[in-house]
Amino acid sequence: MSFMFNPHPYDDPTAVNRPKLSAEVINSIISGTKETAAHLTNAIVKKLESGNVVIALDGYTGARFDQTINLISQNLKLKSIEIKTFDFKNVLKPAAELDGLFAENLKEDKEKDPVLLYGKLFKGSYEDLFDTEKLAQFEAKIKEFKKEGGQKVFIVSGLGCTIKMFRPYYDLVSYFDVTPKEVILRARKGMFANLGDCTAKPIKALLRRCYYIDFELAGHLRWDLIKDNAIDYYIASNDLNKLQLLPKESFSAITSALVKCPMRCKPVYIEGVWGGHYITKLRNLPDDMINAAWVFDLIPLEVSIVVEAGKQLLEFPFFTFVQKEGEALMGADCVKKFGGYFPIRFNYDDSYHSSGNMSIQVHSGHNYNVENYGEHGRQDESYYIVATGHGAKTFVGFNEGIDPKEFIAETKKSEKEFTPVDYQKYVSHINSVPGTQVMLPAGTIHSSGRNQVILEIGSLSIGSYTYKMYDYLRADLDGIPRPIHTYHGEKVLRTERTTSWVKENLVQEPRMVESGNGWAEYIVGEHDLLYFSLRRLEFEKQIEGNTNGIFHVLTLVDGEKVQVQSLDNPELSYTQNYLDVLVVPANMGRYVVKNLGNQPVCMHKTMLKDGFVNDSVSDN
Repeated sequence: MSFMFNPHPYDDPTAVNRPKLSAEVINSIISGTKETAAHLTNAIVKKLESGNVVIALDGYTGARFDQTINLISQNLKLKSIEIKTFDFKNVLKPAAELDGLFAENLKEDKEKDPVLLYGKLFKGSYEDLFDTEKLAQFEAKIKEFKKEGGQKVFIVSGLGCTIKMFRPYYDLVSYFDVTPKEVILRARKGMFANLGDCTAKPIKALLRRCYYIDFELAGHLRWDLIKDNAIDYYIASNDLNKLQLLPKESFSAITSALVKCPMRCKPVYIEGVWGGHYITKLRNLPDDMINAAWVFDLIPLEVSIVVEAGKQLLEFPFFTFVQKEGEALMGADCVKKFGGYFPIRFNYDDSYHSSGNMSIQVHSGHNYNVENYGEHGRQDESYYIVATGHGAKTFVGFNEGIDPKEFIAETKKSEKEFTPVDYQKYVSHINSVPGTQVMLPAGTIHSSGRNQVILEIGSLSIGSYTYKMYDYLRADLDGIPRPIHTYHGEKVLRTERTTSWVKENLVQEPRMVESGNGWAEYIVGEHDLLYFSLRRLEFEKQIEGNTNGIFHVLTLVDGEKVQVQSLDNPELSYTQNYLDVLVVPANMGRYVVKNLGNQPVCMHKTMLKDGFVNDSVSDN
């Protein structure tokens, strides 16, 4: 799994959720940028009956406010209403001072981090970025405005303008949300710079800063606004020419209806040098897509969710939905344990009919991630082998009897001198067979070989800590040699995890949980180092499940089509196609999966392990 630095702009039209919405909710949605500005104008005019009005326009990283402000201004001036505006970037500390503030979070040590990919999550808030004197001057200005007589409007806009200290001054708060993919695409189009910067950094530096600083600030403020019920109008602002405005009651009604149903997120597709063509054919992806190396079907912080509301489609970040409906979606114990984050991520690694393997790599454990990156915990992964071609292999663990120090020395030499490494001398492999589950706790050397499709399931982390130990001396799609990370890799490698240990611990024989007439459920992977349980459901006609208050994730890994349906409320359902990844929310309880095709079905089920609340972190 990687950062989403270069998503393909293709919008997959198939992932649409259809919760039951009332006509009142559907009719309350305002569609169109001019229409949104007109609605806000009318709301302002109504508020003017009580005196001067102050409105705030805040949003997620990459949000644009200028067009809406201009349209509102035009509308108000036609009514001879006096307007003042304030751009909140004017209270930011100077760029050089902010760079100093973030220096520890974005260290520049190319010996440890050759392309400056990693960083440390910023633990502060927007308040830390603001100049206290400028903030005080603005507060005095807004207080004075509130005291003035007449009917005037003060429009305050900009990221961070709705911090808690200023909320009492605002008569209306609008929040412009942007999906993660759209943020990256806007960055690549040069549509914004990092907070405090007058001009944009080079794209990789800009996005690195986003992941460790800007996204953290924006995401936590949005979370606080949602908890405080402080957003009067939620605005889906992916399409600048067609904003969609939802009054707070309608936004709540939509998320509340959605969380009662099985749901699918909208995937993001990313090309890669080792990428294959299985998913491109399966999902009829555009011809201009080179391949689909990574398919982000459910990377919680990177994907979005689409809802059908009458004739409209609404799209918002999946993490916004998580922030809004956390307990109903995940369960109270899960929210408490993982701090409100959705704790498991899912993507496909597609090397089917590709030019080569993924890199030989390793991920870091809990202590390393917390100390070096300010992360939530360890980066564990697992591979479920979905489909294979001839000669497919999955690399995992070290061969018995090899000298790990020799392997590390060879990879370090290769990084510096660009020399080949006989990686198969050192790294063990299994022959890939569909249905095999391979667990990859942090510290395990591994790689997905060419000519297969892997369902990758991993633990919670904001960033991606993949240390390439060897990448076959190849260049990336941009023609630049791919970065190697032996400095970090050497520190986290668990060299005692050899072939025999892997067979005993990481590649297990399926264990039946329960069975009935025409169905069975198996555990295909559980380990003390992983907090989730990996299972397979096999059935002819149907199989039942029960969330028992904790979410499940279902993936149709063999079969044509199924329907996932609530047993207590049958109208709540989702029709799932081959390789769709579906979330069954915690509050659904009893559900049934019905086979809509002609062949037997295999489904992969991921759930949190029993007793996950009491699991302790470990680097073992």
